[in-house]
Amino acid sequence: LLIPSSATEAIIADPRIAAITLTGSEATGSKVAAAAGQHLKKAVLELGGSDPFIVLAGADLDGAVDFAVKARYQNTGQSCIAAKRFILVDQIAEEFERRFTEAVARLPVGDPMQRETRIGPLARGDLRDDLDRQVRDSVALGARVAQGGHRLGGRGYFYAPTVLVNVLPTMPAFRQEVFGPVAAVIRVRDADQAIATANDSMYGLGGNLWTADLAAGKRLAAQIESGAVFINGMTASDPRLPFGGVKRSGYGRELSSFGIREFVNIQTVWVGPAQGPAQQTAPSE
Repeated sequence: LLIPSSATEAIIADPRIAAITLTGSEATGSKVAAAAGQHLKKAVLELGGSDPFIVLAGADLDGAVDFAVKARYQNTGQSCIAAKRFILVDQIAEEFERRFTEAVARLPVGDPMQRETRIGPLARGDLRDDLDRQVRDSVALGARVAQGGHRLGGRGYFYAPTVLVNVLPTMPAFRQEVFGPVAAVIRVRDADQAIATANDSMYGLGGNLWTADLAAGKRLAAQIESGAVFINGMTASDPRLPFGGVKRSGYGRELSSFGIREFVNIQTVWVGPAQGPAQQTAPSE
């Protein structure tokens, strides 16, 4: 249903509605969850995210940089599953930052109806205002703009594709969901600190881990607090795979057999033997 938020509560209360699924903001998800709970109805919530993109020493930097640009700037960064926090171990951080920043600087900005455009306008003016505030507040706390960092003129709510480096957990670019073409780059000592930094978030939708050691990658992926982890790739929605988050990214799953079962009632039917009451036996497992 494409409805205004003012109509949501009445629809959830309607007895013809058995369950609710929402893809939206954390704030809206909280309200929908409260209304669903009040009326004792099942809900699946797919909300915001601040997905980590971890790059470890020895990873394929060519592939990591290429996928990092796609993962962050898809749909002008307006995607819940877009990578947002780029967590780099010290050994490869400088090289990755240089390549990544150069690639972001080459992204074509313009009319989203043109095939060559990679960065279009944001959906609304308030979204651009919020994004600009997050960038400015992070810079005031010590982050450095390596690329972009400002609004663009012309028709539409354009914001320059931006790379912030020296980002720390105290900054909005790390702590909040950044819904637009801004990447936050964070340096860490090693893989253990990378995992701890990735988990230092109230969100847990998806995650990316780049490594040459697949065995270690699988072990580390299991430690990331998120609904999905993509090793040597970028987070994507695939109908064969369950999709959803943990923490304030929501609960429940969409897609795959798990998504189908979210809204299917499991009914038990037991049929007794066709004898009289004295001859009935207990049901067997």
